[in-house]
Amino acid sequence: MLFPTTLVGSYPQPDWLIDREKLAKRFPPRMRARELWRVPEPWLAEAQDDATLLAIRAQEEAGLDIVTDGEIRRESYSNRFATALEGVDSDNPGTGLDRSGHPISLPRIAGKIRRRRPVEVDDLRFLKRHTSKRVKITVPGPFTMSEQAQNDYYQTGEEAAMDYAVAVNEEIRDLFAAGADVVQIDEPWMQARPEKARQYGLKALNRALQGVSGTTAVHICFGYAAVIHQKPPGYSFLPEFSACACDQVSIEAAQPALDCSVLSTLKNKKIMIGCIDLNDMTIETPEIVVARIKRALPYVPKEHVILAPDCGMKYLPRDVAFGKMKAMVEGAKILRAEYGAR
Repeated sequence: MLFPTTLVGSYPQPDWLIDREKLAKRFPPRMRARELWRVPEPWLAEAQDDATLLAIRAQEEAGLDIVTDGEIRRESYSNRFATALEGVDSDNPGTGLDRSGHPISLPRIAGKIRRRRPVEVDDLRFLKRHTSKRVKITVPGPFTMSEQAQNDYYQTGEEAAMDYAVAVNEEIRDLFAAGADVVQIDEPWMQARPEKARQYGLKALNRALQGVSGTTAVHICFGYAAVIHQKPPGYSFLPEFSACACDQVSIEAAQPALDCSVLSTLKNKKIMIGCIDLNDMTIETPEIVVARIKRALPYVPKEHVILAPDCGMKYLPRDVAFGKMKAMVEGAKILRAEYGAR
């Protein structure tokens, strides 16, 4: 299919499940933030299942081609996986700065990083039980997790990133074995720390992908629009992904009005082009979506284009998120009609 549509990962959680006002007033948590959940622990898992079903149905009703679980069970895209690993002392967190330079509690690495058990496999199985569509699930990347932690064990950040990579690799293998169609690795800190990303971030990412059989994607962004309102028109780390073992690269293009000529450096990848601006609460028309995708078509073959929002939809009002998904789907239909016979 030309111009398939999907989410980057997250979909808005219902207000009855999570305190969205508290969520919006803080930076994405690195440690667990159980105080955000409105439902007490004995009933939380069941409530998360119900909310995940709503997210799946919303994506199906909007007409997305590849659906996710909406990351409904997560307080942030990374903390659920990162804090489940052996070697992380959750009782004595570390401290550091987030991407915007604000103080934040961090997972503290106190021992060798290992994966104790599958973290998201049950989430994937739940998703597959409740949709007949192709499915995608996301995991945080090894470089990003190493940058989001206080390292009190390893001699270097590279050593930490490489052990995170082993843990991510084990998770990805289990996710494909459980039936994932696409597994996406989220690596936003490669944009935030491009020098380190060049030194060893890409090496760690390729280790996370080593020996994996299945369609893999990597998402790189400037940060949630709810936090970062002004974004540059170009990435500090993007052409380097031509040397990555992934099949797809997911980028922001709508809010930052990206100079899409850079995408010509990724000829060996399919590109998930962000065509939905998550900083603007106005719902795009399908024609706006089409215009944004057409900006990339001189540099990306139509067969390599996937439509997606710029980033996760987590912070949007649910009605706005649904409207934007619908606009994306309708825009894809226009593009297929225009380019399908060529």
